[in-house]
Amino acid sequence: MKKRGLLSWILEFAGRKRAYFGGSVILAIIGVAASFVPYLIIARIVTQLLGGNREWDYYLKQVLLMGLFWVIRMTLHSVSTALSHIATFTVLGGIRRQLCEKLSKIPLGSVLDDNSGSYKNIIVERVDSMETTLAHVVPEFTANLLLPVVMFIYILSIDWRLGLANFIGAIIGLIFMAAMMYKSRGGFELSVQKTKKLNDTAVEYINGIEVIKAFGKTGSSYEKFVTAAREGADVFIDWMRRCIWPQAGTMSFLPATFLGVLPVGLILVKNGSLSPEGFITCIILSAGLISPLVVAFSYTDDLMKMGTIFGEVTEILERKDMVRPVVVKARPKGSDIELEDVRFTYKDKEVLHGINMKIRQGEVTAIVGPSGSGKSTIARLIDSLWDVDSGSITYGDVDIRNLPLDYYTGQIAYVAQENYLFDMSVMENIRLGKASATDEEVINAAKATGCHEFILGLENGYDTIVGGAGGHLSGGERQRICIARAMLKDAPVVILDEATAYTDPENEALVQSSVAKLVKGRTLIVIAHRLSTIADADRIFVINGGKVEAQGTQKELLASCELYRKMWEAHRMAKDSDKEAAYA
Repeated sequence: MKKRGLLSWILEFAGRKRAYFGGSVILAIIGVAASFVPYLIIARIVTQLLGGNREWDYYLKQVLLMGLFWVIRMTLHSVSTALSHIATFTVLGGIRRQLCEKLSKIPLGSVLDDNSGSYKNIIVERVDSMETTLAHVVPEFTANLLLPVVMFIYILSIDWRLGLANFIGAIIGLIFMAAMMYKSRGGFELSVQKTKKLNDTAVEYINGIEVIKAFGKTGSSYEKFVTAAREGADVFIDWMRRCIWPQAGTMSFLPATFLGVLPVGLILVKNGSLSPEGFITCIILSAGLISPLVVAFSYTDDLMKMGTIFGEVTEILERKDMVRPVVVKARPKGSDIELEDVRFTYKDKEVLHGINMKIRQGEVTAIVGPSGSGKSTIARLIDSLWDVDSGSITYGDVDIRNLPLDYYTGQIAYVAQENYLFDMSVMENIRLGKASATDEEVINAAKATGCHEFILGLENGYDTIVGGAGGHLSGGERQRICIARAMLKDAPVVILDEATAYTDPENEALVQSSVAKLVKGRTLIVIAHRLSTIADADRIFVINGGKVEAQGTQKELLASCELYRKMWEAHRMAKDSDKEAAYA
């Protein structure tokens, strides 16, 4: 399959505003024509002066005409740049929108493989850094390339030898440029790598600052950040140090058109093969011949940078989607969930090896097992956050891969041990469960899960902003709001992935009470490490090493499964120890 080009992506992101880029180019070209006229007028003025013309009205008209064309040029440039900016901001918005949509469509494992700081850096900073280049390169690059071409053709029409003489300094400058490009090889790519590493390290350091301070790791953790910052600075310093002299030579000789034009022109005038008027005209035009090209070439680094950033963007956009139909073709019968010979690989390692499970509608099904056995992976597969490698998961006798993603996720309410709250009000966070819910419905959901009282006790009640990731609330409060959100969703299947793992005993009782109200009349799947919370489950699956080791009720498992029996005894001992510590 042929890889799409940069221009194709830009036009797609621009959408209905893509014509603005075309309009920007057309206006830039007309502006080039307008900016060329003053050079011709100056040449005409000099010729008239040399010819003895002393009519001041003539020169005044010429000067006013130059001013008129300058105003036309600047007006066209302003409108051209405005159009390109409108199209550019549409492109940047389109990129960000498609990236966010893509992250919701690709498997969760594909997202988790990368550092969250990398996504933030690409979507925010790196996409934003393309604005100046994309907005200015279309009109200015076009104008700065066309104007010298028009001038050069006109100089050739006067004297082809003088036209070629313009390139003597440029040839020397290009030799320096070639040396600069040679020494610059790999510099930009390495700078991108080091910058990404610095961003990732900074995000990791900030997110983990609480743990770093708690365990006295400030020195070693900060040193890691300092090292990344030093490496990021060093790569730019080394890059510039290698290129500084070739760049100086390039910028000195490339625009030096007079280096060839003056001596060659004087010889031609002396030999009588070029008129003084023609020589002066060529000098005037030569003065503006190379400088626009230097400006145009100055965009090459920005274009390389934009190409690299688009490479990062398109790498995400070209990842394989979770393929789902658009409409429901076969409607599920009930809400039974069945996993049949399910295998799943994460980071080149198979973590589930032929899982077979039957989860019946209206029952409480628990999944337990040692840490890392694959419990949460099963829950995420059921919630369609990943696709199975082989085997199948059915919902109401329909393979979930044959159901639209929006439809199927609407059937599942997922409450994880680390549910996320957005930096907005309590009301808005709960309403995420059902976008069309009224304030009354949100409040009723909060009341049903025991949240209403503590929410009213907050500074602004339901309008209280919870902070980034819900940081203004306690762990138990965050969890209960997430459960209220799940209740508002009113899904027939509820998955609790160790929902009380990080709550204290007092809050655990409140959370358990909230959960009891949430799951009433629904199919409940519980991933638990506190076995006392699932002792009354209708069916318990014991997962070990990515396989189903046993299944049954608690009574049956205590009698038949040694692993479950050991887990139960360990849980009871830990619980007794907690009681003794509380009484002490």
